[in-house]
Amino acid sequence: MQSGTRKYNKWIIEFITEKPGINPLMGWESSTDTYSEIKLEFNNKELAIDYAKKNKINYELIKSNIKKINKKSYADNFTK
Repeated sequence: MQSGTRKYNKWIIEFITEKPGINPLMGWESSTDTYSEIKLEFNNKELAIDYAKKNKINYELIKSNIKKINKKSYADNFTK
């Protein structure tokens, strides 16, 4: 199976949830902090950093691990 590369060019701001708790009814991890549900996408790094600075958001840049995609074909199974 091959993974797509459609959204590799986006920069995302995610908010970190502090102290998630356990929902007593279902036992799932939950939080009252609604910022954890927000993901903001930007077309480039500069726009994301400018937005964070303008809104006084502490940020950390995390370098993504871009993997090399080897194109495969079903016919390659029979040509060796």
